Amino acid sequence: MPEEIFDVVDEHDRVIGSAPRSEVHARRLLHRAVHVFLFNTRGELLVQTRSATVDEFPLCYNSSVSGHVSTGESYEECAPREMQEEIGLSAPLEFLAKFPASPETAREHTVLYRAYSDEQPIFDTLEVAAVAFYELDLLKQMRAGEPERFSPPFRVLLDWYLAEQSAIGRR
Repeated sequence: MPEEIFDVVDEHDRVIGSAPRSEVHARRLLHRAVHVFLFNTRGELLVQTRSATVDEFPLCYNSSVSGHVSTGESYEECAPREMQEEIGLSAPLEFLAKFPASPETAREHTVLYRAYSDEQPIFDTLEVAAVAFYELDLLKQMRAGEPERFSPPFRVLLDWYLAEQSAIGRR
């Protein structure tokens, strides 16, 4: 399988070139990613445990879906593609937020989407070791107790989401 090619972007998320995945990661170049938080109708979040063979954050908890935006692809095109590739599901996607590239986001400009489905995910075993649904309160406890078990980008996105839900609850 040929190596993925990513758009290399600047701090304002403007495309300044393209490069193979290995080069982007080795040189720590800014690039783009999407994440999807998939909830079931009980309000539980699907969390994946990354495969032991992935190049970044192996065996860490991660978003329901996460993936790189390919060269020439938009965030909006990437999210449903990654959802289908990683967990074998399709569902309407809701834009939640965009996060700037930083060390905490793995140098990725990141767009977070939300989706809902009660369908059983069929995950890609090359990228994902396991998936499970968790109540947000339990995830918050797990995150506080073992932050190193969560990929850095997932920590950023989960912390943001939990804060947003808390703020909505206070309104």
